Amino acid sequence: MFRRPSLKTARWRPLEGEGLEHLTIGPVNGASIRASSVLIGERGGRPYGVRYIIDCDETWTVMSFSIDTTDGRQLALASDGKGHWRDADGTHLSAFDGCIDIDLAGTPFTNTLPIRRLGLTPQDGTAKLTMLFVPFDTFEPFPDGQNYTCLEEGRLYRYEAEDRSFTADLPVDEDGLVMDYPTLFIRL
Repeated sequence: MFRRPSLKTARWRPLEGEGLEHLTIGPVNGASIRASSVLIGERGGRPYGVRYIIDCDETWTVMSFSIDTTDGRQLALASDGKGHWRDADGTHLSAFDGCIDIDLAGTPFTNTLPIRRLGLTPQDGTAKLTMLFVPFDTFEPFPDGQNYTCLEEGRLYRYEAEDRSFTADLPVDEDGLVMDYPTLFIRL
């Protein structure tokens, strides 16, 4: 279906407002996968500059992520890969129990995580997930219900907000990276 990750760079820009994301993804420490990215953009009329790093195991399960902003805010969380999260001090964050994947506002890359981890086919139907969502305006994460459906294996996936307030069909490349995110982002 998807090829094994090798060092790759991708860029996206938002369809509204100004901004750019530059992502590098590839293997690290043997079988692990690291995504490192820099974003500039705006959310709710407020400009932001963000750098994030996401470390996954070989199955694309998120094991940790960190986010730093140019105005000094930081967030770093780690997971056991089974839906249990802890902060930088090691404190268990029970509000996120059951969240395997993350969704960072302002980037289409985090859609790749459940697409790659689940390996969905059209016969699998819809996967109902609870994501650990991080909005870029407040940096206060919360659980968010999201659904993913494979429309065309290895090529097209439907993202749908659990409350059905937003739906997008996401074409992906041979690495599972989003090519076009209707109304939000376009790959350069």
